[in-house]
Amino acid sequence: MTHAAKPWLRFYGDVPQSIDYPRTTLYEAVAETVGKYPDDPAYDFMGFTSTYRRFLDEIDRCADALAGLGLAKGDRVTIAMPTTPQGIICFYAVNKLGAVASMIHPLSTGSEIEFYLNLSQSKLALTLNAFYGKFKEAMARTGVQRLILAEIPDYLPWLKGIAFQVLKGRKIPKVPPDAQVVWWRDLMKMAAPQAPRANMDTHDLAVILYSGGTTGKPKGIMLSNANFIAEGMQCAHWVGMHKDSSILAILPIFHGFGLGVCVNAAFMGGGKTILVPTFTPDEVAKLIKSKRPSFVVGVPTLFDALSRHEGFQRTDLSCLKAAFCGADTLPRVVKERFEEVVRRQGGRVKLLEGYGLTEAVTGIMATPINEYREGSIGVPFPDMLAKVVRLGTLEEASVGEEGEICISGPAVMLGYLGQPEETAKTLRAHADGRTWLHTGDIGTMDGDGFFYFKLRHKRMIKSSGMNVYPAQVEEQLYRHPEVSEACVVGVPDEAQIERVKAFVVLKDKSKAGPAMEKQLIDHCQKDLIKWSCPRQIEFRDALPLTLVGKVAYKVLQDEEIAKMKK
Repeated sequence: MTHAAKPWLRFYGDVPQSIDYPRTTLYEAVAETVGKYPDDPAYDFMGFTSTYRRFLDEIDRCADALAGLGLAKGDRVTIAMPTTPQGIICFYAVNKLGAVASMIHPLSTGSEIEFYLNLSQSKLALTLNAFYGKFKEAMARTGVQRLILAEIPDYLPWLKGIAFQVLKGRKIPKVPPDAQVVWWRDLMKMAAPQAPRANMDTHDLAVILYSGGTTGKPKGIMLSNANFIAEGMQCAHWVGMHKDSSILAILPIFHGFGLGVCVNAAFMGGGKTILVPTFTPDEVAKLIKSKRPSFVVGVPTLFDALSRHEGFQRTDLSCLKAAFCGADTLPRVVKERFEEVVRRQGGRVKLLEGYGLTEAVTGIMATPINEYREGSIGVPFPDMLAKVVRLGTLEEASVGEEGEICISGPAVMLGYLGQPEETAKTLRAHADGRTWLHTGDIGTMDGDGFFYFKLRHKRMIKSSGMNVYPAQVEEQLYRHPEVSEACVVGVPDEAQIERVKAFVVLKDKSKAGPAMEKQLIDHCQKDLIKWSCPRQIEFRDALPLTLVGKVAYKVLQDEEIAKMKK
């Protein structure tokens, strides 16, 4: 694509049009930042602050210990942690050894954990002591050799550590003696030989993140060092992240948005990340008041909850330099309510939309800080290209014409783990010789190069910013002996943007009722993560069908929307 074909460049302001990326590993990129700002804060966790020098020292000690446990280049480690120091220290330590970090949700069910451990072929796993039972059971059917257990108080100031134990710690079941278990605090004291940096290339596989698919089975998204470094540096340059900046890391590290933007982008720019292990509007409002972050990024439900929070409404917000919303469509009412609170409390920032997907780490497009277009998801970051192609073709659409959004550039994934056919469908060579990622999202581009998201071509529900794959939920419902047919849709919801609703035809229709509804929801909760489970089940005598005999889920969705308008 020529310079002339990138009309968005004239809206970049002070943002560079191209970035010189270091051809290094993630560990080496962080070490370079440490060399520049050794005594500046790298992260803050519930009152505990670490300098960059200390952060690198802990990464090195963790890498030495992991090598002592037998971890070597090419091995896989599953990290199932909230946004805590242990999770990010281990992430970069694994990278130093040339191993691969597989990032999963700590609240995954036992069957999901087993699936992820086997798909990634993990040798080690790190999680919290609260999740020992699920991991231990799943490990019996995997190749995982050792389980590293961390505790939240590992990095809390002593008074907060005592408070945690009194309020929450005593409710966590005791972990029995187990030869497979290594405690984090012991790991970090382990006397192990110094582990050298692995000879790892910038384009080697470094991270596996997960996304669902139209089949309902999660896909492992393979991302390289270069992918993460590029996306992190692009974000840092876009917002002007530097050593005096800080970002609130509200989003979880198993998610590309949380790991790529809230954590890694801060380290690429030398800023401070404020780690938030669990999100509540009350906790975030207090952190904004006490920590005064420069940047807040999140999903629409987060900004909606904040703008309604009394504490946030009374906080001095002049510290904010930018606020970005992604992972879901931003309702105008949420944007306006948040901006009104910010304006009233001394801030000047707009709530700007961005766009991204895990197949490119996370955000690769955002609204310029000094330019706004109604309904736009923004323009591509430096070195990222985007275009709209006519559906089912490689042919570029005209300005304003709807089609599939395609992206190309250094943040685009290596492919799907063990799925060459899916990879070939998604990563396709176009006539310009470039490899383009077909996002499956429908949108348009205007004459200035601003993009507009319309809808997901793939059938997907976004609930509280998290992906829900109807096929996966339907598959679980079909496993229940009483279910004959099932269809799952997303229903508009003020709090969650979309909530999950299932339509079910029973084999014995006389059993329909509240008791059966509860039974089916409980059945889903056995094997599906909380946000994927239906909040409501409606029983039908039959489901609507398309002309070719498929369940017409769009009809059901439209019916729900029509009901809400009455």
